[in-house]
Amino acid sequence: MYGSYPGRGRVRAGGFVRTAMAATGVVLLVAGCSSKEDGEADGKKKAPPVSQQPKAVDPFWVNPDGNAARQVAAYVGKGDDENAELIKKIAEQPVGEWISPDTPEEQAKGFTEAAAAADREALLVLYNVPHRDCGQFSRGGAADGNEYRTWVDKVAKGIGDRRTTVILEPDAVLHLVDGCTPQEFHEERYDLLKGAVERLKQQPATTVYLDAGNAGWQSPDTLFEPLQRAGIAAADGFSVNVSNFYPTKASADFGKRLSAKVGGKPFVIDTSRNGNGPYTGGDPAENWCNPPGRALGERPTTQTSDPLVKAYLWIKRPGESDGDCKGGPKAGDWYEEYALGLARNAK
Repeated sequence: MYGSYPGRGRVRAGGFVRTAMAATGVVLLVAGCSSKEDGEADGKKKAPPVSQQPKAVDPFWVNPDGNAARQVAAYVGKGDDENAELIKKIAEQPVGEWISPDTPEEQAKGFTEAAAAADREALLVLYNVPHRDCGQFSRGGAADGNEYRTWVDKVAKGIGDRRTTVILEPDAVLHLVDGCTPQEFHEERYDLLKGAVERLKQQPATTVYLDAGNAGWQSPDTLFEPLQRAGIAAADGFSVNVSNFYPTKASADFGKRLSAKVGGKPFVIDTSRNGNGPYTGGDPAENWCNPPGRALGERPTTQTSDPLVKAYLWIKRPGESDGDCKGGPKAGDWYEEYALGLARNAK
């Protein structure tokens, strides 16, 4: 029913170390360096470096040291070229970098500096609003409004003047509409979202998309007023289908109907796992959580042939678990078997 998101406010310890290195000017990652543990040991094949996509097609940064890239390196090191080629379908595409509650300024600075060094734009996801995910697999978030405001301010400072696109708080507006978030938290959340949009837009090269759910959740008629209260007027647009599986056409139709109600704002579509559409063979209440038989969708690009659809993005990181359901690890952890399935089923 509810989408599940990578990390859910967590970043693996190794990921933070790599970010911190970039933040202090050590940008070897952009060259695609990997450790000997990832296949550089004597007698093992070395994985080729991950390169950026053509800027005119996809201006967003490909992290050469993400989970998928590391998996490719591990496969190459073992001589498993078949699976390496499958996971390269993920590793070679830009995906959202989810900022954790800890060291937000350093993380934002590290990702945006690495992207700038590669002459690309960073794609960040902010997912830390108080009372996040209504107690489900990714429950948590900032302890209170003041902590959240401070966190957003630190992210903005870390971004600086570097080109960055931010996806702001997946589910946060939707959970106000569907009753998942208790009524006593509604006013504060609207205020926090509106304030986050305004703070991020103080950065000169930052684009902000406020999340607006997906084509199968709520209708535009129920969403446009909450989006207005959450600050959509000051945002650059909104995002749809984050971490979900609805086809691109359905998502575009949904987005256009919603856009017409919020001043013609453009939007982006998460196509990371929508290649086979939604799963309908299990319990509807959990069809969003590591559903079998899904596939990678359209590759990230800004060339959508539709002026309202600004980009197809991989906001949910393909291959990372939705939660400890259907045999998967906890939300945000790399799920090797699932990643292989997404890549193998891709058209």
